[in-house]
Amino acid sequence: MNTRRTLAFALAAAAVPVTVLTVAVWPSQAATAPVGGGVYTLASGASGKCVDVVGASLDNSALLVQVACDATATHMQWKAVAQANSQFNLANGNSGRCIDVPSASTTPGTQLQQYGCGNGTKVNQLWTFTASSAASGKYLVKSVATGLCISDKDGSTAGNNPIVEETCSDVSRMQFSFNYVTGATSGPSTGTGTRPTVAADGSGTYRTVQAAIDAVPANNTSRRVITIKAGTYREIVTIPANKPFITLQGLGSGPSNTVIVNNHSSAGGYGTAGSATVFINGHDFIAQNLTMSNDYGEGSQAVAASLNADRAVYNNVRFLGNQDTMLVYHYRSYIVNSYVEGTVDFIFGGGTAVFSNSSIHERRTSGGPITAANTDAGQTYGLLFYRCTITGAVNNTTQLGRPWGAAGQVLYRESSLSATIRTSQPWIDMSANSWKNARFSEYRNTGAGAGTNSNRPQLSDAQAANYTPQKYLAGTDGWNPL
Repeated sequence: MNTRRTLAFALAAAAVPVTVLTVAVWPSQAATAPVGGGVYTLASGASGKCVDVVGASLDNSALLVQVACDATATHMQWKAVAQANSQFNLANGNSGRCIDVPSASTTPGTQLQQYGCGNGTKVNQLWTFTASSAASGKYLVKSVATGLCISDKDGSTAGNNPIVEETCSDVSRMQFSFNYVTGATSGPSTGTGTRPTVAADGSGTYRTVQAAIDAVPANNTSRRVITIKAGTYREIVTIPANKPFITLQGLGSGPSNTVIVNNHSSAGGYGTAGSATVFINGHDFIAQNLTMSNDYGEGSQAVAASLNADRAVYNNVRFLGNQDTMLVYHYRSYIVNSYVEGTVDFIFGGGTAVFSNSSIHERRTSGGPITAANTDAGQTYGLLFYRCTITGAVNNTTQLGRPWGAAGQVLYRESSLSATIRTSQPWIDMSANSWKNARFSEYRNTGAGAGTNSNRPQLSDAQAANYTPQKYLAGTDGWNPL
């Protein structure tokens, strides 16, 4: 990290109309056909009640029940995440975790749960939607793993009745309405059968991602969903500041199938800030199911993604690089169900970013610091790693971070730290900045790399109440993409 460098929000906070390609589509509050990127409540045809997580829990294995519907309650909202072959994950709006069949059980009556989402490969979290032939506007939701359907147990109308899987039958307890809340309302629900916006082979409207972005009118007020066919796109992509509400949606079976990559570096005359493969400057940006990569290699700063947009959401995205993979500017970003890898200071900058249910990987055999925060002294929140998994190539070599700015703020909270962490000294100095003067801390971490000693400041329970993902992201406008 060159300390002399000078560096010049899921869904929007307010609902906006959605555009796929160039057609404006306006949300409906009624039951609708589910599509990838749409957020819904799921109401039982037998009871009219909605699928919910017990106690609005954020935990793995929390069970599903039905309760009286409340479209404003994020723990009752489910996002349809398109995967291959017309299959979907259903991700909870509160926890980010997916509807899951415990251990892929094939026993009818098994109560469903939520569990950390995979990248489309956990077959017990994949579902298909089949329109009911007996009840217009309702769908049977069938497990790819078991062949059984989601059901309101016994067709009960009682609150807190279990949501289970049963042998599929087109009856009311297995007929669910997808009641639209927000997000995409039309467009491709999978990577097949629909013309994508971008396809390098010419089967789309544009051959490059940048061409599709260039076609979006300046100062647009509606969401523009740019779907990208699986493939490798070697280009530099820029989302201008005057083009908000853009979504980049990969259409492959997982984020590794749609890759935006280049190899600019500071050594090539671009400077660190100018070396990015993807520059995100337009507010309320969303990226889903794709990869942003800089494959320059080791030896120089080479940014994969420059996060310079407020209220930006990155869901199921891979960020790949070496030194300085992800530059987080002075705005708010929510990174969920994602993967970040690098070698040195590979998550750095002065912005506010929450990494939730994501994997962070130190790839260098000699290890290195994961973060280099440059948080302003008057800024309460910097980088939060919440319920993440931290891994590395070699044990006892990786540091949690170092202070690029003297007041850098970083918290690892309720995360799994592998043996890659240098447990005796997980925070180190940077130039004249002492880690002891920075705002570095941990809270309730687990794993072989977790622990407490005089070099590992820990938050108290009382302090932790003020350092939740919601607190980091709320700002002055109350933004809550969780």
